[in-house]
Amino acid sequence: MAILNPYISFKDTARDAMEFYQSVLGGELFFAKFGDMGDPDAANAEGIMHSSLQTPSGFTLFASDTPDGMDYNPGTNIAISLSGSESEELKGYWDKLSDGATVTVPYAKQMWGDEFGMLIDKFGISWMVNVSPQG
Repeated sequence: MAILNPYISFKDTARDAMEFYQSVLGGELFFAKFGDMGDPDAANAEGIMHSSLQTPSGFTLFASDTPDGMDYNPGTNIAISLSGSESEELKGYWDKLSDGATVTVPYAKQMWGDEFGMLIDKFGISWMVNVSPQG
């Protein structure tokens, strides 16, 4: 079985972002800093080389900081979708993600019958939340 997991790049905010996502989704959070992995560049030593969040619902989210000298294009090439039939759980994620976010589509019942909303969180990442009675 193959598993698809989002991997998000940040610029010096991976720790804060992943701690925020843990507060939203719950779960176990792991961090490895560049300095822990032998990066001799003192400027990058405290940056997050790799982090993972394993949630109770079975989601896995990965992230890292983009080291100096590498291209960084925040939030322009990724959107994360949370969907299913668990209305209370998914609405709870929406409520927490909304903290400091820009809501682009308010969470509401849509013409296709699902509850749906879109936002850009305080770290510049686009999220979609969709609750469908069919799952």
